[in-house]
Amino acid sequence: MCSNTRDQYIKYSLITIIIIMGIVLLKEVTPFMGGLLGAFTIYILVRKQMTRMTEKKNMKRSKAALLITCEVLFFFLIPLSFTVWLIINRLETVHITVDSIIAPIQEAENYIKSRFGFDILGSNAVSWMVSKAPIIGQAIMGEISSFIINVFVVVFVLYFMLIGGRNMEDYIKDILPFTPADKQHVLHQIRIIVRSNAIGIPLLAIIEGGIATIGYLIFGVPSLILWGLLTCVATVIPVVGTSVIWIPLAFYMALAGRWLDAIGLVAYGVIVVAQLDNFIRFLLQKRLANIHPLITIFGVIIGLSIFGFMGIIFGPLLLSLFLLFVNIFKKEYLDTKNN
Repeated sequence: MCSNTRDQYIKYSLITIIIIMGIVLLKEVTPFMGGLLGAFTIYILVRKQMTRMTEKKNMKRSKAALLITCEVLFFFLIPLSFTVWLIINRLETVHITVDSIIAPIQEAENYIKSRFGFDILGSNAVSWMVSKAPIIGQAIMGEISSFIINVFVVVFVLYFMLIGGRNMEDYIKDILPFTPADKQHVLHQIRIIVRSNAIGIPLLAIIEGGIATIGYLIFGVPSLILWGLLTCVATVIPVVGTSVIWIPLAFYMALAGRWLDAIGLVAYGVIVVAQLDNFIRFLLQKRLANIHPLITIFGVIIGLSIFGFMGIIFGPLLLSLFLLFVNIFKKEYLDTKNN
């Protein structure tokens, strides 16, 4: 076997081994993907602070990493965990049984059937909804357990990412298959998109949740804190957004006979909440990262199915990087050949 053939054999065998082992490892760390991506997101946000503490103030990396990790824990992770606990606690205090939800739906169905002779749900629809209720509850409890585990993963991984710092970043730069200029462009794009989504999405959720809660107060929606928090969470859902909260609320109020409040809530949601959503999203996209709205919408849809909740940040990043890589290929190879 000649030297060149042997080198090619070693090279491609090593690549094959790396790919196979990478797939196996990726499959095993999938349950912790939210924590890993969360640690990466927070690292992007605090890396400049780490640089100031270690290079300008000459603080030891271990001490600086510990301080920043504690800062993230007390000012972000603990408040986030408290918010999740508050939502769960409020849901437990709201005694909504399956029958109380199904009964108004059946009543509306019977009214429409007697008035117009049209069966909107069918004979098996109600029994199907009742059978799915325990499954939904189990899924929610599973997500809560996963959230608690990933909080610990975030703290653990973030600390060692801060310890690695520039050595870790330089290693990543070395293995990227791009020219030095393209490497800088790719890394710059990653930092911009991650920072913009990590800052913009919570800011949008807080503003929209607060505005929607004012509407809930005006039109007499019970459990204001619960529905306000759920509206904050619903802002991450692409296209429909917060309407998945206030439209069912208005529908339920209408079934309860509160037609004026239901109509007022729908009008408030369409005129105030929805328009504010469009305006703030456009403003944040222009201010933080000039990302096309279609990339954000389809990126979130793709990201949620791949990464779970963290897909709201990394979905648009994944789609943006895909388009960026296509442009790099075009610039480096197709445009060169044409010229």
